[in-house]
Amino acid sequence: MDTVSELSVFHAVIDAGTFSGAARQLGVTHSAVSKRISRLEQRLGVPLILRSTRQMSLTAAGETFASETRGLLERLSQVEQGIAEGRSELRGRIRLTSPTALGKQRLMPLLLAFMERYPAVEIDLTLTDAMVDLVHERMDLAIRSATLDDSSLIARPLVAHPRLICASPAYLARHGRPLAEDELPRHVGLFLHQGRGAVMWGVKDSRLPQPGFLSNSLETLHAACLQGRGIACLPAYMVDEDLQAGRLERLLDDVVASEPATTVSIVRPATTLLPRRVRVLIDFLVERFAETESQG
Repeated sequence: MDTVSELSVFHAVIDAGTFSGAARQLGVTHSAVSKRISRLEQRLGVPLILRSTRQMSLTAAGETFASETRGLLERLSQVEQGIAEGRSELRGRIRLTSPTALGKQRLMPLLLAFMERYPAVEIDLTLTDAMVDLVHERMDLAIRSATLDDSSLIARPLVAHPRLICASPAYLARHGRPLAEDELPRHVGLFLHQGRGAVMWGVKDSRLPQPGFLSNSLETLHAACLQGRGIACLPAYMVDEDLQAGRLERLLDDVVASEPATTVSIVRPATTLLPRRVRVLIDFLVERFAETESQG
């Protein structure tokens, strides 16, 4: 029995929880699974799995062996998949996550165009404003529009979006228009509930509006702003049409201009090999975001 096949059987037993479950998963007999595990233990010279009539558990050596070899088995699978992809059309699943509003407004049209070009590729998109652990959630990619603090991720910038302070005409009619930063504390603010509100506004904490509504969703803040519930600081891509239509008005342009724009990036785990389909999607998104930005 070769080493790779023994590893596959070993991890199948761990995943299934029983030898019988692993046998069904692999399409072999219970005795074949048991023999291969025994051969692996004999070769290593230590027991890996404690067996009983009703359950199984890993020994200390088994737990160490499992944790150290899981990544090797996954990397081997990725290499084999990459080789197979290189000889055929692009196919397979790509799992990625994006902030909700950015995903709906900017990312989805590009993903639809990508799937039109590569119909055998399956896109699994998760829209959430929460910060997703890419490794734990087994994500291939993430679109991020926030500061990238995780050094274990590899990032490529897509586009820079300024954030604009704005309010509805109805709000301004009731509360007046702030003409300087020091007037903001007399107003009601709509804040993203992720601990980065002050940075996103580009003003000191002491000059921020009084919190009137907080949410972990930019879309929710956008809706509240349109309803006249307060002043918000939102990405330009989200409010451009509202500003043109007069549903929202820009405030304190000099404050926003002094604050660096938010860079939207595409990131991936640094510890994984890159399947060809994922690499092609990254290049596609970088190119298309650049084209969209140049068209203005």
